[in-house]
Amino acid sequence: MTELPYGAGAGAGAAGAWAMPAETVPHARTYLAWPPAGSVWGADTPAVQQDIARLARTIAAYEPVTLLAAPAEERRARKACGAAGPDGSGVEIMPVPVDDLWVRDSGPVFVTGPGGVAGVDLGFNGWGGKQDHPRDSQVARRLLECAGRLRIPAGITAEGGSLEADGEGTLLATESSLVNPNRNPGRSRTDIEQALRQALGVRTVIWTEGVRGEDITDCHIDALARFAEPGVVVLGSPAPDAPPVWQRVHEQARTALEQATDAAGRRLRLIDLPDASEAGRRGPEFLGSYVNYYVANGAVIVPRFGDRTADDRAAGTLRELYPGREIRQIPVDMIAEGGGGIHCATQQEPVG
Repeated sequence: MTELPYGAGAGAGAAGAWAMPAETVPHARTYLAWPPAGSVWGADTPAVQQDIARLARTIAAYEPVTLLAAPAEERRARKACGAAGPDGSGVEIMPVPVDDLWVRDSGPVFVTGPGGVAGVDLGFNGWGGKQDHPRDSQVARRLLECAGRLRIPAGITAEGGSLEADGEGTLLATESSLVNPNRNPGRSRTDIEQALRQALGVRTVIWTEGVRGEDITDCHIDALARFAEPGVVVLGSPAPDAPPVWQRVHEQARTALEQATDAAGRRLRLIDLPDASEAGRRGPEFLGSYVNYYVANGAVIVPRFGDRTADDRAAGTLRELYPGREIRQIPVDMIAEGGGGIHCATQQEPVG
């Protein structure tokens, strides 16, 4: 692995710059992570591992999957997920130890440019020090070493779930998860925006307020709003009985997005996805967000929560937004009980 010094990464729109592509571009592979025995999940670890194995097998039907796992976990992970085939399909194990499954946040954000594909290391610090993640703090570096990819330091501390790009120079982000002293003390929004432009090659950052301290992520954008295509944003809906703070988060996000223009000068078209309010009794951290889906090669992987009306409506909306891609709905109940979802558990590497 080689490494660029901070400041030599992208450059805002400069010719030959590295840039963060949209999730819809062709992928070389998807990365996931295997939660180890003795993890924060405790007695629920086997059930969470089953969710990860199901997700890995589902995505592997469309593109190669690389699963990060400590050597001691490899045998169990391989048995659960299946081995990679001779054609490169299936699930490959990469010997990178992890603390937890949230590779969207701990792993690198991949960028493309004239040099092919590189990874931006966001300096994961356990969502502002809320949890101790000594292994996960090294995941981006170790993954890029194993993959032989250039490492680009971001110059700020962030997580991949806090960044949503349209691939044409526009980024969505929440202030609460980035302009926050638990990640970037003493840094203004202007400072952080400049670092994002430099590392990811974006020209326009559209900010929503979010909220601090109400969840472990300080309100990541990937559970709130996503680009379906440039100029089109899918917006989540809070459950009718959601606490008022989350009602306000969604209302403010809608207002900010309605008033925004993207890097091409377009006003955004907003498409609503439902909430899973009839999904049954769930824990206090349960993330019933359909917005936290994942776009793979030829498919969109969507959570199924057991609220038949909402499940069907979400699938129908995404089918219209992603023509030509199969909509695959899978249960990820244990992952959701941990406050995350399918997008949080995945990280795409684009084709160079």
